[in-house]
Amino acid sequence: MEQRHLGSTGLTVSRLGLGTMTWGRDTDEHEARDQLAHFCEAGGTLVDTADVYVDGAAERILGTLVGDVIPRRDVVIATKAASRPGTDRRFDASRGYLLSSLDDSLRRLNTDYVDLWQFHAWDPLTPIDETLSAADEAVRSGKARYVGISNYSGWQTAWACAWQAAFPGRAPLVASQMEYSLLQRGIEREVLPALHQSGAGILAWSPLGRGVLTGKYRGGTPSDSRAASEHFTEFVRPFLDERCRQVVEAVVTAASGLGVAPLEVALAWVRDRPGVTSAIVGARTAAQLLGSLAAETLELPDEIVTALDEVSTPARSYPEHGWNQRVLPDAGE
Repeated sequence: MEQRHLGSTGLTVSRLGLGTMTWGRDTDEHEARDQLAHFCEAGGTLVDTADVYVDGAAERILGTLVGDVIPRRDVVIATKAASRPGTDRRFDASRGYLLSSLDDSLRRLNTDYVDLWQFHAWDPLTPIDETLSAADEAVRSGKARYVGISNYSGWQTAWACAWQAAFPGRAPLVASQMEYSLLQRGIEREVLPALHQSGAGILAWSPLGRGVLTGKYRGGTPSDSRAASEHFTEFVRPFLDERCRQVVEAVVTAASGLGVAPLEVALAWVRDRPGVTSAIVGARTAAQLLGSLAAETLELPDEIVTALDEVSTPARSYPEHGWNQRVLPDAGE
């Protein structure tokens, strides 16, 4: 599997990453082991998790597998902190909470350090300098090799990256993990330009449009699908409207013409977007993961990329788009 530099750093990661959000609930330890084994055999190195995935179970399972399935030095572990679902304070990015969460993650992961530590979401109740001081401490202590953010808006991304760059000795934010797919291209308005300016890379979560781009919902809602699950039905529902249906049909048509599965087309499109370092794929079973890994060898023809771009282009307007935002001298707007 092709390895790419994470932003402007020396850290390289596989251009497809393995997500673990289902580990410990829909994916048991045996399936998780098979997934990790198949992923590593395919040349994958980036494994993404979070402290809140199934109340820490995903981290614990990963901690039992690394060192057994694959040597620790050969895997890039990325985890997240700041999310507190089910509490009055939904996100807590205070220095104390973050550093305590990192210690808890290291214990569950059975490791002395994580390769990439990410702040799961913006916390409006904590000053940005306090949040980012936790990133500095994590890197300084050796508990995190690199730090990044996740689900930050454009202005939040620009502010956080600029803050770290303004002071010598602070840990730069090297990556942002954002939802990005043919059904969700909102980050192209502000987040991608901000990350480009800072030299950070994109880790794309849900590159299959929450599973919708596989085409499985074209004839209804399968009983074993996420949309039929009490945990994920509201998560999938926004991508089952008419606009999304048209995008899915375009993906299915392209896949048919290329003789591949729709998910391969959707993954290849995201994987090769400007600024994207890795597309993170999750699966309930090892068999599902193998289907995603098949996308590694697919290179989309330019005419198909253009067609998919056109059918999925999000609405853009002032001030982030228009005559005042020419990027190239010959933009022609």
